[in-house]
Amino acid sequence: MTSWTSMLVLTLTLLCSAGTPGLCCDWLQHYGHLSNVSLTLVQTMGNQLTDEESPVSFPYRLYERIMNDKEDNQLVFIRDSLELMAKLYRHDNRSSVTWDANKMERFLMIIHRQIHGLNLCVSTQITRNTRLRRYYRRLEKKTLYSTGGSPASWELIRKESKLHLDQLNQLWGFMVESASASRGRSKANRPQH
Repeated sequence: MTSWTSMLVLTLTLLCSAGTPGLCCDWLQHYGHLSNVSLTLVQTMGNQLTDEESPVSFPYRLYERIMNDKEDNQLVFIRDSLELMAKLYRHDNRSSVTWDANKMERFLMIIHRQIHGLNLCVSTQITRNTRLRRYYRRLEKKTLYSTGGSPASWELIRKESKLHLDQLNQLWGFMVESASASRGRSKANRPQH
């Protein structure tokens, strides 16, 4: 186990003892590692990422807004982002893809493991983000459907996937830091005996 992963496990253990409900789901101790693996796989399953611009603007504002939301909503946002990303790869025509098939399958498998794990940790009653869904629908239509699944459109999907995984990692890091800072504040406010 790497030192970063060990530190994350320790931090989550401490947060759970302080009563941070969403981050206390046992499965979340694996999220950081799986997220890093999925990032590595999406980068290495093909050649260098394309410099081509996506026809759909990246939703940085959605990520900024979710940073200020409740922890459970943040976890649902991460789960929904991963579900919508995985759905892109189920497109009918992947025949033009020249990626390493084993790495692509491992990438999708790890994304599905993360989705399954997050489903164990969040309520299915929380409303899903409709703006996020609209973004992914537009991305799919303007890349895969408009080109019939061309190699260039798949490279755009891979590039956008990496951007999302980077942003989700930042959101996860923010959540862990916020929970840790909150724990520190509550500990400092306790009366000393």
